[in-house]
Amino acid sequence: MKKIAILLIVLSIIIIGCGKKEAVNTEVTEILFWQAMGGPLGDALAELVQKFNDTHPNIHVKSVNMGNYTALSQKLMASLQTGNQPDVAQAYEAWIANMLEGDVIVPIEELINEDPNFGQEDMDDIYPVFINSNKMDGKMVSFPFNKSVRVQYYNKDILFRNDMDPDTPPKTWEEFRSYCQKLTQDTDGDGKIDQYGTTVKISATQFENLLLQAGGNIMNEDYTKPLFNSKEGVQALNFLTDILNKDKTGYLSPGYEGQKDFTAQKVAFYEDSSVSMAFMLRTGITFNMGISAIPINKTKTNIISGTNVVIFKNEEDRKKEKAAWEFVKWFTDTEQTARWSELTYYLPVRKSAMEVEALKNRIADSPEIASVYDQLNYATFEPQISEWFETRKYLEEHVIEKVVREILTPQKALDNAAKMIEKKIAKREE
Repeated sequence: MKKIAILLIVLSIIIIGCGKKEAVNTEVTEILFWQAMGGPLGDALAELVQKFNDTHPNIHVKSVNMGNYTALSQKLMASLQTGNQPDVAQAYEAWIANMLEGDVIVPIEELINEDPNFGQEDMDDIYPVFINSNKMDGKMVSFPFNKSVRVQYYNKDILFRNDMDPDTPPKTWEEFRSYCQKLTQDTDGDGKIDQYGTTVKISATQFENLLLQAGGNIMNEDYTKPLFNSKEGVQALNFLTDILNKDKTGYLSPGYEGQKDFTAQKVAFYEDSSVSMAFMLRTGITFNMGISAIPINKTKTNIISGTNVVIFKNEEDRKKEKAAWEFVKWFTDTEQTARWSELTYYLPVRKSAMEVEALKNRIADSPEIASVYDQLNYATFEPQISEWFETRKYLEEHVIEKVVREILTPQKALDNAAKMIEKKIAKREE
């Protein structure tokens, strides 16, 4: 009987102990994250989100893909009207300007100031262009997330077959035109060109880079006046039209056709986002491919692309704001931003990421790729006003497209665009 009594006491202690253990389970804060990452980019994001959730038992990030940036923008605007916005989302600077005006986001700077585990050493580790591009009215309101630059992809085998150094791609506008002239060939002797030097995709970002490299500016410092309709803007457009219409060493390719032609070895050089590399590697490359910085002219200034992230205000549950910041902070820390860059060819947010083994090995294997990352040291960003989002689309459809097709002169087309954005700015300020 004594043995039974002792056994019952022990069992009671175990049961009570188990009951207490269940009672102290920590509440999980769920964060809704809206994003627009597809293909290999979506796979990389899923990997990192899963790792965050596995290592942060008190926070769970629910990542929801919106398909593309246009859909994301529309969903965000609609959600803000109804008060059903996510906790954190990707956003372009032009969108953020509207969100800030509507007082719906928590300025990241406020969360940083409240965080004892994120200090000046962290800020110093972030590339200055990312800090500056996320500042509005002198305050850091958003945080860099998926950032890219334009790069020059090239076929090393084509260069080698034409007695050119495959590890030394063209570095200037003049060299690029010269290379393209030599590499535009009728390789089978049928009287038709079947290998071009390059192909051109209508891109506002490419125009912006050419404009800046020529020594011009997109707008004045306070974004009240466009400056792209200058002699430098004309020079930028002439560079493209000369390749297409004068040298005839390139051709227009819409959408992803240029990328397909490059991987099919129909062109020697192809300019696009650094992130295009992730997609091309997935489809398979059957030749030695190089990737380097875009050719320059007077300056190395270049535009960064991609989105930042914003954290939305939540008056009812401020824990969600801090939990969202924990995710953003973790995602952009050295190890994770290096992994993100490794998988996607987006650029790392932190300088220290360049010391991570995977990125060091990438540069060791392809030394010319170091120039891609070096572009961050000369990078700037697009105008941080809502009017620019529509203006860049106008530049593609009504300026670049019409100029290279010789429908409008460069000056006329640029002046039209300048008048358009001036009217929009004036309307906002009424």
